[in-house]
Amino acid sequence: MTVIRWFLILLVILVGLSAEIAAAHAASPRVLQSKAFPSSTTALGRQPGQPPAQQQYPDMRIAAVVNDEAISVSDLASRIRMVTLSTAIPDTPEARKRLAAQVLRTLVDEKLEIQEAKRKNITATKAEIDKAIASIAQQNNLKPDQLDQVLKANGIERSALVGQVTASIVWAKVIRQMAAEIDPVSDAEIDDTLRRLKQDETTPEARVAEIFLAVDNPQQGDEVRALAERLIAQMKQGARFSAVAQQFSQSATAAVGGDIGWVHPAELTPPLAKAVAEMRPGELSPPIRAPGGYYLLLVLDRRSGGTASEDDTMLHIAQVVFPLPPQPSEEARRAALAQAQNVRMEAKNCDDMLRIGKTEAPQLSSQGDLRLSQIAPAMRNVIIGLGIGQPSQPILQKNGVGVIMVCKKTDPKPVVPTRDDVAESLMRGRLDALARRYLRDMRRNAFVDVRV
Repeated sequence: MTVIRWFLILLVILVGLSAEIAAAHAASPRVLQSKAFPSSTTALGRQPGQPPAQQQYPDMRIAAVVNDEAISVSDLASRIRMVTLSTAIPDTPEARKRLAAQVLRTLVDEKLEIQEAKRKNITATKAEIDKAIASIAQQNNLKPDQLDQVLKANGIERSALVGQVTASIVWAKVIRQMAAEIDPVSDAEIDDTLRRLKQDETTPEARVAEIFLAVDNPQQGDEVRALAERLIAQMKQGARFSAVAQQFSQSATAAVGGDIGWVHPAELTPPLAKAVAEMRPGELSPPIRAPGGYYLLLVLDRRSGGTASEDDTMLHIAQVVFPLPPQPSEEARRAALAQAQNVRMEAKNCDDMLRIGKTEAPQLSSQGDLRLSQIAPAMRNVIIGLGIGQPSQPILQKNGVGVIMVCKKTDPKPVVPTRDDVAESLMRGRLDALARRYLRDMRRNAFVDVRV
């Protein structure tokens, strides 16, 4: 059950999926997504000259008290702004009002996580925080100081990002510490799982992403379902599934944009398996009630079980995209085409492409891994025809003019999981369930006074 690391804007353009998945192991729920921050300071509808959100929310009143620590209204406003920016949810008064309750709950959870880590003498060092923020900046083709400028221009206090990163780091450490205290996955469990997978090896697999919204008590059921419906509405209007997962999902997979990898139906609970079996790639499910809460599922891809196919060929691709406005003039289009032609003449390899992208078109240029089956048929023919290190002809995309280069091609491998894959998957599920229970119990035992 492989999980693929990629950060390509190209995927959104070619396939139309609203997901950008970064593969990594993490037990911590909410971390910011790569490609979350557009470098344009007028992103998400804020027009030039409009004051940033921090001027609209100069409020240090208390939004909530968590045990003996306060969350200010200003903290809440900054985080809401960060959520709208990273998820592409329109930043309107109505959207902020709808998001406020769930964002505040997230801030409360993070406060509880940090408090629990402090109780266990677990901290995040300045070096760890700086490294995490530098990684976010790098993934968005920004330097750390440029990321600070983007945050400031969009009315987001830097402390909002630092707080989110800190909670993610320390909570991951708490869960890792707990991992040492639980029983390891037994050989019998691995054998039983492999036996079931063997029986289902010819059954088509699906690559699935999830958003999990916990229902801690029956009284919350209607409220959580309403939140799920709102998130669906926002995603249908353009919000990215992976970014919404990272900000709202209460599963460990939130750290990787909700991506749970390739799964057989037998690996899912019956309600989820039934939903996935009926969904097409790119399709978003309605809220699905399952033990513990509601799920929103996105089927990213499908493949036949048992054997790998050419569609599983992995391509490492670099692209340089010169942006265009929604309704470009002919002059602007010709200028972008000329820039793209210059890239074709200058770029002799992927290092050249990346250098040109960083210096001349950092806003949309990117690199990453993409499986052949994830590329739309028309574009697949273009990419298949490229040799390694050969730039494509300029491609007119809906957001600009781009040039694509295949840097590396990896032939598909057998899809049968190894014992280590199974053991890792079982342990991840066990830790996920443990982390949910742990956080639920902390909520129940905490003093939380919501004042807004």
